[in-house]
Amino acid sequence: MRRTRLVHRILGLLLLLPMIGWVVTGFAFFIKPGYGSAYELLEVRRYALDGFRLSRPAPDWIEVRLLRTTLGDHLLARTDSGWMHLDPVTRQPLRLPDEASIRRLVEDAIVERHARYGEVEFVTGDNGDNRPSATIRTSSGVEINLEWNTLQLQQSGPDTRRIDALYRIHYLQWTGIASVDRLLGLAGLVALLVLTVLGMRLALFARG
Repeated sequence: MRRTRLVHRILGLLLLLPMIGWVVTGFAFFIKPGYGSAYELLEVRRYALDGFRLSRPAPDWIEVRLLRTTLGDHLLARTDSGWMHLDPVTRQPLRLPDEASIRRLVEDAIVERHARYGEVEFVTGDNGDNRPSATIRTSSGVEINLEWNTLQLQQSGPDTRRIDALYRIHYLQWTGIASVDRLLGLAGLVALLVLTVLGMRLALFARG
């Protein structure tokens, strides 16, 4: 029984830091402070498609979206190979536009959310053949990613990164190396289980 107490004490000390992390992060997950802004959905502003008609879709199109933004009309078509961003008239692929056009598109999306996003500071684009995209940084520290083939925006601010860090702490993802973090998580669960079993043994069978 003395050995049981010793092992129980050692495991308790080893799990002290993770357990404090679990309590603090669990409380944060319970009250969810700032979650609404941190993970809010950001979309490009759309305008009415007055007077526009889409001709017969191509036979390999699975899904079609037609929308109008501050940059004009966009035809988004999905095939077995993924999404394509096409010119609605010529049906030729539309390449990622220049920095000024991307800036105008994003500024139109965030115009009513100045308190969170501030002003667009700089834009970097990657006009790759498969998934052209752009990264936009704002004066408030928010990073916005534009997926050009789907015209989707994803935003991540300092609050988003803080909450993501809490999740990494909670799930013992401390190193950033997936294989090592999995071992840490497994070791933490095993140690917690052993600690619980030993505690029950001490409570039920220890002599006064």
